[in-house]
Amino acid sequence: MKIHTVRAHGAAEEFPRSEHLATKIAEVATDPIEVTAEVTEMIVNRIIDNAAVAAAALIRRPVTSARAQATAQPYGPRRGRSGATVFGLPASRRVSPEWAALANGVAVRELDFHDTFLGAEYSHPGDNVPPILAVAQHAGRSGAELIRGLATGYEIQVDLVRGICLHEHKIDHVAHLGPSAAAGIGTLLGLNSETIYQAIGQALHTTTATRQSRKGEISSWKAYAPAFAGKMAVESVDRAMRGEGAPAPIWEGADGVIAWLLGGHDVEYLVPLPGPGEAKRAILDSYTKEHSAEYQSQAPIDLARRMRDRIGDLDQIASIVLHTSHHTHVVIGTGSGDPQKFDPQASRETLDHSVPYIFAVALQDGTWHHERSYAPQRARRPDTVALWRKISTIEDPEWTRRYHATDPNEKAFGARAVVTLKSGETIVDELAVADAHPFGARPFAREQYIAKFRTLTEGVLAQSEQNRFLEAAQRAPKLAAGELDQLTFTVTDTVLDRAPATPEGIF
Repeated sequence: MKIHTVRAHGAAEEFPRSEHLATKIAEVATDPIEVTAEVTEMIVNRIIDNAAVAAAALIRRPVTSARAQATAQPYGPRRGRSGATVFGLPASRRVSPEWAALANGVAVRELDFHDTFLGAEYSHPGDNVPPILAVAQHAGRSGAELIRGLATGYEIQVDLVRGICLHEHKIDHVAHLGPSAAAGIGTLLGLNSETIYQAIGQALHTTTATRQSRKGEISSWKAYAPAFAGKMAVESVDRAMRGEGAPAPIWEGADGVIAWLLGGHDVEYLVPLPGPGEAKRAILDSYTKEHSAEYQSQAPIDLARRMRDRIGDLDQIASIVLHTSHHTHVVIGTGSGDPQKFDPQASRETLDHSVPYIFAVALQDGTWHHERSYAPQRARRPDTVALWRKISTIEDPEWTRRYHATDPNEKAFGARAVVTLKSGETIVDELAVADAHPFGARPFAREQYIAKFRTLTEGVLAQSEQNRFLEAAQRAPKLAAGELDQLTFTVTDTVLDRAPATPEGIF
């Protein structure tokens, strides 16, 4: 990997185009290096993972609304373009690709249940799949071309997350997604560096927004934000292909992202990118979720399940303090200062960003479920509320250090739980990484991804459709041009009829 120093430059400062970060990313996107077998296998795993969580969320209101928006944008085959598929609908029903990216992106993100990478910033790099796949279907590309595009999307997303912190300045993490998806689409389509450069700039410019979408009263926009970024990436590539340019230099300009939205003129960022001829392997450093909750609560859920028998009678708990990293403390813990994180009336989106709630329910139930654990009646149980409000978090510098460690054996996203009983006795345990993490007790491999798919699609997809999708997904690298419509799934009208009625909009 080559480390690139990225900083803001004054308007009069000499700063050649060749040194722009957007140029460096475009060069990675156009590098013809082959995708390794190991990376290909993991990309297939994530295609399966995305479909699983999308199916489980299919009839939730935000997903239903996004699907309605997309189906209002039908696309009939013309000029060698065929439109893209929407999860749940027949593969023959095509919509414009940017709208498919939105609808499928919302479905994938709605339950906060797919893959993650945590570095200087947060991310869900699987958010790259819906826009890149939509364009691949629309343009009649092959499975091998799709795999190449996704390898780029994951690489750029993870590398930006390693090097540039957004949340410190209250900018939402999807600002890294627009550029990564644009770069991945550029690789998929075999575009030149200049076109990809312009698309990256446009995608970043249109997807910078504040983190209020993940603060306080968290709404359905949490699912829409990355889907919107994917949609903007598709549109940005389309404009760039037509010869339209972007603000430049987008990151480093005197009035650019770093100067005014991030650290300003006195801060340097170190962004690692593969050198020429170096394989794109970043997906292998990401990890998926066993539980439907924010990633930094994965290990605490497993820790709570492990501790519950030692604690015994939960009514005897006086307090629980989770010693954890700065990120966990301020994003999903009491360091956020959000009273909503203790509100029994809070939205599902807020509850899945409340580690006190999550730890309480995991202690009581000994399990976690993507629907039952968030049900309103579950959140409002008096014994749950009482336990929930005894739980707090505190930053521990050692956990913060391990969060930012570059050594995979040191990097950790867990916590140490100190449970104090009414008798004064304390029970202490800790867990560094989730059981499903590559270094955890039960690392996810193809078998676990398939099991997760089977579990989440039960009652949504007929078994024959489950089997068909899994067979197609595992053949994804070998699918011929025009066969990528197999990487969707169809449900019956009976399933879709269970979706809530949504008001009509403009479309």
